[in-house]
Amino acid sequence: MPISFISKTEDGFGILELAGTLTLGPSLRDLRENVRKVLTDTKLAGLIVNVTEVTAVDSAGLGELTVLYTVASKRSCPVRLVGVNPALRKMLELTRLDAVLPSADDMASAKKEIRAG
Repeated sequence: MPISFISKTEDGFGILELAGTLTLGPSLRDLRENVRKVLTDTKLAGLIVNVTEVTAVDSAGLGELTVLYTVASKRSCPVRLVGVNPALRKMLELTRLDAVLPSADDMASAKKEIRAG
């Protein structure tokens, strides 16, 4: 199942809820465009990406998370991942992307960490 996503703004944060496979395919381009739309609100305190429902990630999906981080950081918008499964956590650690894409235990923790700066 290709990646699907819901985007919204909540409490001054951009929220992306991802579901399905974060793998090579046209849906990654759609995700990137959606992230750009979410980040047009310059008043966002941060971007939280809920990956709880992501079932698989490949190198293209990992690359897309990196692009998401780059787009957000150019707008001085910190990013937190929520709901990282063990397989994705291992990929992030092996590639050392866990330093630029930190994860939080839940949505409330992510908001608190971003606000703490």
